[in-house]
Amino acid sequence: PFVKGRIIDVSYAAAKRLDIWQPGIASVKVEVMQTPASAAKGGRWAIQIGSFETEKRAASVADHLTRRYQTANVEKFLSPMGVWWIRVRVLNDDRQRAESMAGETEVKEASVYVVRLD
Repeated sequence: PFVKGRIIDVSYAAAKRLDIWQPGIASVKVEVMQTPASAAKGGRWAIQIGSFETEKRAASVADHLTRRYQTANVEKFLSPMGVWWIRVRVLNDDRQRAESMAGETEVKEASVYVVRLD
């Protein structure tokens, strides 16, 4: 997960069917078959940063982000895949604030994503 520039993630079964499971990444063409309904307004938003192989590295980045964003709640957690992720909950879980923060946050070895929590 969290390959820089990746736009879509597929399951292991889908990767096997597409014959891209061994390299792990591939160039693809994405076609929209149907436009989805608009997402509900509001929501709870955060930025998510991952992945880190060691808790120590995740903790180091989390500490840096805690100092940088004093009004945010920074948490590190072990993902289902066994790597460490960091989630930064912005003040009031505001989407615009999360998008702004994601745009100004750069972590050398990881990608930064805006995620909806609800």
